Amino acid sequence: MSNWIDAAAFDEVPQDDVVSVQVEGLDIALYGVEGVVYATDNLCTHGQARLCDGFLEGHEIECPLHQGKFDVRSGAPTCAPVTEAVKSYPVKIEGGRVFLQLEQSE
Repeated sequence: MSNWIDAAAFDEVPQDDVVSVQVEGLDIALYGVEGVVYATDNLCTHGQARLCDGFLEGHEIECPLHQGKFDVRSGAPTCAPVTEAVKSYPVKIEGGRVFLQLEQSE
């Protein structure tokens, strides 16, 4: 069975922007893009900067430190100097709440 964790109210995730939340001791970035919510770790894999302080354009978040970019849908790097993906998490919306699946179930 999957383990879904309540992370935030859907209304707390700004559209076309990013917000940080603390979930089970993890610093998570939530992105609102075209009515969909995506979630990744909030720390850039390159410069240890918080992605919630970056600039979201479409499905890309730009790190505020060295302008590397990630695709918020998958965490994949899309622009140098970033080469390592940031961890992304499955998201579901139920009852106006954002739920994250932090651990993959076997």
